[in-house]
Amino acid sequence: QVQLVESGGGLVQAGGSLRLSCAASGRTFSRDAMGWFRQGPGKERDIVTAINWSGSSTYYADSVKGRFTISRDNAKNTVYLQMNSLKPEDTAVYYCAARSVTFYGTSPGGYDYWGQGTQVTVSS
Repeated sequence: QVQLVESGGGLVQAGGSLRLSCAASGRTFSRDAMGWFRQGPGKERDIVTAINWSGSSTYYADSVKGRFTISRDNAKNTVYLQMNSLKPEDTAVYYCAARSVTFYGTSPGGYDYWGQGTQVTVSS
């Protein structure tokens, strides 16, 4: 199975940037669709962004369009989330997820493997 480990979270002021990384190990990663989800305090886990197996197609939640960018480097078995112009409402635990299908979905239930999560806190 696939093991996922997130890194790069932390505390940042509003308007700042962070880059999250998700390193995958185990079975072949290159044909898995990948997603980033987040869960704020007292909220449900929701889609942030997703990417198909090759990186040719992406999805972004309306709340992060123009600010966040997802990318992947299959040679390094890593997916990234570049987060710019951060807002306090972006504060959440961010989770990397993978599914054994080449195209992404937007529901958490459609993903098979999950990382432990990394905390992102944005101060005003």
